[in-house]
Amino acid sequence: MSWEVRLIESLQNLIGASGIGVGIATSLTWIGEELVLVGLLGFLYWTYDKKWGVFFGTNMLGALVSNCMLKNVVLRSRPYMEHKSVRCIKPVEADADIYDLSAQGYSFPSGHAQNSVTAYGSLRAYRKSRVLTVLAIVLPILVGISRVLLGVHYPTDVLAGWLLGAVTVVLLGWLQRHVKRRWLLHLILFLMGLCGCFFCRSADYFTSIGMMGGFFLAVPFEEKFVRFQNTRSVLWGAARVIVGLGLFVILNSVLKMPFTEEFLDGATAASHAVRAVRYALVTFLLLGVYPLAFRLEKRNA
Repeated sequence: MSWEVRLIESLQNLIGASGIGVGIATSLTWIGEELVLVGLLGFLYWTYDKKWGVFFGTNMLGALVSNCMLKNVVLRSRPYMEHKSVRCIKPVEADADIYDLSAQGYSFPSGHAQNSVTAYGSLRAYRKSRVLTVLAIVLPILVGISRVLLGVHYPTDVLAGWLLGAVTVVLLGWLQRHVKRRWLLHLILFLMGLCGCFFCRSADYFTSIGMMGGFFLAVPFEEKFVRFQNTRSVLWGAARVIVGLGLFVILNSVLKMPFTEEFLDGATAASHAVRAVRYALVTFLLLGVYPLAFRLEKRNA
């Protein structure tokens, strides 16, 4: 809609082409980035409260997959792709062509907006406190505004993302509390998400469905074979998260090595399948297998 383009142009003119305004917008968008949310999941699951981590992770993965599926149904291009007056200040994939839809993804609804509401709303839904209530309101607002400022989303993308994030928290939160057989809920969610394989063409969908599959396998595996304990030690807790995030980066890099960059960047069925399997394996190893290393803490205590 024309008013959306005018609003984006006005906001971008307000902050200019560089400087503090752009720096703030770029920093705020990181609140809803993949690595930050993975780190938050890792902190909850590995250190603070395993059950809270499962609750949080299920909601987050439901949001990620549903967002990608909706984007591939609506097929709305990003603002800068359609309007030369809109600048792309921070693309989704910095190393890819900014006009490559497979890499940059579609615009509606905003994944950052939906993910931030889902993530910080899930914290508030699981444990009620004034601090978490404030974070659940303020952080998604800041993330949403930053996405418009950066030229990668229309205002209606953000509004839809906020709404869908709230629906995700309420619906999946309720299901997790009332469905006794968690494996059945996870299976249904995964099969529903798997339907996207028939029509999704963007890389972010295959990333998300891979992570969902890996997560839903890792949780029962850990409960049956690992059974690690959470820790209240600041030192060991920090070590778990730092090592875990390091492994996330390393495993992603190592699993790319057998393939050429051209293959991985290609929007083919084979490259998408490899991407999904890669993220499934990384997620399973980090959440299901990596906690075996926590047993070393007792030996060194």
